Amino acid sequence: MLDELKNRLEALSNPIKAKEQQRYFKTGQGEYGEGDHFLGIRVPVLRQMAKEYAELELDDTLQLLQSNIHEQRFVALVLLVQRFCKADSLGRSELYELYCANTAWINNWDLVDSSAPHIVGAYLFERDKGPLFKLACSSSLWERRIALLATFHFIRNNIFTPTLQIAETLINDPEDLIHKGVGWMLREVGKRNLALEEEFLVKYYQGMPRVMLRYAIEKMEEPKRKMYLRGEV
Repeated sequence: MLDELKNRLEALSNPIKAKEQQRYFKTGQGEYGEGDHFLGIRVPVLRQMAKEYAELELDDTLQLLQSNIHEQRFVALVLLVQRFCKADSLGRSELYELYCANTAWINNWDLVDSSAPHIVGAYLFERDKGPLFKLACSSSLWERRIALLATFHFIRNNIFTPTLQIAETLINDPEDLIHKGVGWMLREVGKRNLALEEEFLVKYYQGMPRVMLRYAIEKMEEPKRKMYLRGEV
């Protein structure tokens, strides 16, 4: 079944689209996705493929995750999310541990964003949040983004403190992808509790990277956005 899946993905490859994706996902020398390989397949197609191969063995899914081809890793993560959603408590623990042991392969923002909330966030929702803070202090950009995006699950359940704590930890992060991610998560908090987001922003906005602030205030009314941008709040 694994070989069949790989062959089907290869048959769907689009070299022109692949080149576009390699630029979009920053695969050039010195960029965050350096060396990644793309087939040029659209995300809806990949998600449909994951549905068709939902019964793929876990060992085969892990092998797929450890591929040097981006789309294979994406399908593997969708398969893990599908399996996690159906698993019992023991199964979820095993899948969480497998995910955390393979973060080296979860190495671009789309891979993190499509999986971390649904596996790491869902697993830790009613558990100790210590692993998130360990990830947030990692030297790996992707582990730090996993920590942040995992809290999206909490936000969706109206639990905001872990997000704000992680945001505080990452506020001086050197990476643009973390700046954007923190701003995005703050914005999501604000959609549900604007007063809480603004309480955080008033404390930190003047020292925030500009892109983080812009993402955080994107949905606010224009006069308020301009006040933050001018430093007048």
